[in-house]
Amino acid sequence: MSNKLDSYHLPVTGKNILRFAFPTILMTVFNTFYTMVDGLFVSNLIGTDALSAINLTAPAIGLITAVSGMLATGGSAVVMRKMGEHREQEARQDFTLLILTNVIVGAVMMLLGYTQMDTLLGSMGLSPEVFAYCRSYLGRYLLFTIPILLMYNFSLYLIAADRSKLSLICTMAGGITNILLDYLLIAVLDMGIQGAAVATGLGYSITAVVGFWVFCRGDCLLHFQKPVFRGGVLFHASTNGLSELATSLVSGITTLLFNLAMLRYIGENGVAAITIIMYVLMFVSALFIGYSYGVAPMISYYHGEGNHEKLKKLIRFSLRFIAGTSILCTLVSVLATVPLVSIFTRPDSPVHQLAVTGNRLCSLALLFVGLNVFASGMFTALSNGVVSALLAFSRSFLFTVASIQLMPVLLGGVTGVWLATPVAELLGTVMAAVLLLRYRKRYGY
Repeated sequence: MSNKLDSYHLPVTGKNILRFAFPTILMTVFNTFYTMVDGLFVSNLIGTDALSAINLTAPAIGLITAVSGMLATGGSAVVMRKMGEHREQEARQDFTLLILTNVIVGAVMMLLGYTQMDTLLGSMGLSPEVFAYCRSYLGRYLLFTIPILLMYNFSLYLIAADRSKLSLICTMAGGITNILLDYLLIAVLDMGIQGAAVATGLGYSITAVVGFWVFCRGDCLLHFQKPVFRGGVLFHASTNGLSELATSLVSGITTLLFNLAMLRYIGENGVAAITIIMYVLMFVSALFIGYSYGVAPMISYYHGEGNHEKLKKLIRFSLRFIAGTSILCTLVSVLATVPLVSIFTRPDSPVHQLAVTGNRLCSLALLFVGLNVFASGMFTALSNGVVSALLAFSRSFLFTVASIQLMPVLLGGVTGVWLATPVAELLGTVMAAVLLLRYRKRYGY
């Protein structure tokens, strides 16, 4: 057995698990951090209308994230399971095929985005100023569709190939590049919101370039080989990644519904407020997403190897870790609400008090997000894309849409909108707990 797989043969202890997952956690958190920096620069240097525009374009951008997440997580599970079964050459051929698929899909999505952009934005009934901001931001962002898809994929494949530190370095380099370019393009060169989109795209491109270079070399656990087309590989990668596809797709839809609800009850200030809250929730959720991505290759490998003892230890530690972290993050988010909101908007702004009130209520969702994210990611890693997608779709779409529609009616307006996310996440946790118990004997955890 190659020494390249040594990390998968270490004893399953909390220390070794966190050592394996920590670079991914840090990478995901940092990635989210520089997304927040985009909002910080846009809000303070351009205005809250431009900040609202970034949120209003989120459904379209979410489609790119949805496809990349599906192919990356689903493909990684397929490839690493074959590695665990000692079918290394076949795994590398599949890996190459999946990367080529990303490039083709990215080109198609970019063309569709440009042809449908005006129609989608025109249907929202936006003011001319906000419409112009949306069009400028999305128009520049779409130029980087292929690098963004490759960035998501290469980040996970670097982790799976035991190059998580390199993945982290790429993410940090991309984040620093994004921050510096945000200032240069927006504050110095006066490119406005277009500068924010270009800065983001160039930052993402760093991982795409480095990943391509690494996987062209033969000394990496995963590297490019002449691909062999197997329809089943694309099918299994897509079905395994259904949960990530569903999560990102419905995230865009629910973001749109939240925006429409805010426009109905408060107006464009409400959209700006909920954008700030989403940044805060996204930052904390990144901890759980990073952990789930970090341990997913281990779950896939132990499952493929048939090592139920290691799988059991890994999942039980994960559940304890997530429970403790969830409680801590909720307390911090509630107690630090005012300084967090003040980063994005001044205390004398009408957006400020809206965001403070909303964040304190929405922070309750952090008690439940961790388990929901991990359960969905775990079933993806176990190659059970159907259960994973069911969890993700129910939590992110069915429960959220129902909550957005019902909670404002039950609680009388905007308070119900703020509590829609905690209620949806609570329902998702109940469902996740039921499915975790149901499948524990089948997978031996």
